[in-house]
Amino acid sequence: MRSRIVAILRKESREFVRDPVYLALAIVVPAVVMTLLGLGFVLDVTNLPVAFYDQDQSAISREYMYGFTNSEYFRLVRIARTTAELDELLQTGEVRAAIIVPSDFSRALRAGRTATIQVLVDGSFASRALIVTGYIAAADAQFNSTLTAQALARLGLPPAAPPISVDGRVWFNPTLETKNSIVPGLLVISLMFYPGLLAALVVVREKERGTIFNLYCAPISRWEIIVGKAAPYAAVAFVDYLLLFVMSVWMFGVRFVGDFFVLTTGAALYIVCCIGVGLLISVLCPTQVAAMLATFVGLMTPSIMFSGMMTPVASMEPSAQAISRLIPASYFMRMVRGVFLKRLGFDAYLPDFCRLALFGLVVYSIAIVAFRKKVA
Repeated sequence: MRSRIVAILRKESREFVRDPVYLALAIVVPAVVMTLLGLGFVLDVTNLPVAFYDQDQSAISREYMYGFTNSEYFRLVRIARTTAELDELLQTGEVRAAIIVPSDFSRALRAGRTATIQVLVDGSFASRALIVTGYIAAADAQFNSTLTAQALARLGLPPAAPPISVDGRVWFNPTLETKNSIVPGLLVISLMFYPGLLAALVVVREKERGTIFNLYCAPISRWEIIVGKAAPYAAVAFVDYLLLFVMSVWMFGVRFVGDFFVLTTGAALYIVCCIGVGLLISVLCPTQVAAMLATFVGLMTPSIMFSGMMTPVASMEPSAQAISRLIPASYFMRMVRGVFLKRLGFDAYLPDFCRLALFGLVVYSIAIVAFRKKVA
C-alpha cells in the first residue's frame, strides 16, 4: 500500500516540477498577488484632499482652516473663489470634501452666535464619506474647544472641564493600522485559492490527456490515488504558507504576538482542506476550464465574501452566517487574526481545529467516492 501511494506521489511531483507554469503558479503568483494586494488594499484614511471656500477672509476663518490642514488626515488642495469651482473639484474627484466658510463667520462668533459651516462630501465611496464626515466633526469639535478655552481665559476663568472624559484604549491593534487585519486575511485567501486551483487541475488534466485510463487499470485503490495526488500539492502549499507568513511579518510589518506553532498547525489543517476541495472539483469536472471556473466561483468568491475578511461574520445576515459555516476559510480567518494579534493558543481554537478536521474528512470521503475506477 505504501509503495503504491509513493508511486503516485512521485509521478505527481515529477509532473509538477517539470512544468514551469505550474511551478510559477504555485510559488511566484501567490507572492506577487500578496505583494500587490498588501500594498494597494489599504483602508487607512489619511491625506484626504479637501478644498475651502473662505467667504469671510478673516484671521479666525484662516485659523479654522489651519485646524484641518495641520493634521495628517487632511491635505489642502485649493482655496476656491466660487462655489462653481468647488463643484468642479468634487465632480472631477480632485477633492473628497469641500468646506464653505460663510461671510458672517467671524461676526457670528464675536457676537456669541452659532456660525454654520457648509460641508460638501463626495459620497461615491460610501464608507469613505462616513469617515470624512467623522474627521470633519472631530476637527470642528477641537476648534470649538479652543474657542471656549480662549473665551474663558479672556474672562479670567479657568478652562471648563468636560462633563465626561473618555480614556480609551485600543487592544490588539493599538495603531489601528488596517494592514494588521488585511494582510493576514490575504494569507488565508491565497492559501484557499491557489493550492485549490492547482489541485482542481490534477485529475481533470489526466482526463483530457487520456492518461486517466492508466489509473483506472492500475491495481491501486481510489483512496490511495487521492492521497497520492494530494500530498505533493499540500507540501507546495505549505511552502507557500511559510513564504506568505515571512512576507506578512518582515515585508509588511504586520504585528505578530502569537504562537507560530499554533498558527502552523492550523495552516496545515486548512491546506489539507483546500487541497481536498480542489481534488473534489477536479474529480467532478470534465474539463480544465470548467474546473478553473468552479474553483473561482466555489472557493475564491465565497472565501472573500463570507469568511470575515472584510466584514465580521457576526455582523452578517443569518443566511450569510450559515454560508460562512460551510467555508473552511472562515475558521482559519478567525484563527489567523487571533494568533497574530491576540496571542491566543490551542484552547481558544480547539473547536475550529475540530471543524477543519471534520471538513477535510468529509471532503476527501466525497472525493474518494466520486472517483470511480471505470470507463463510462
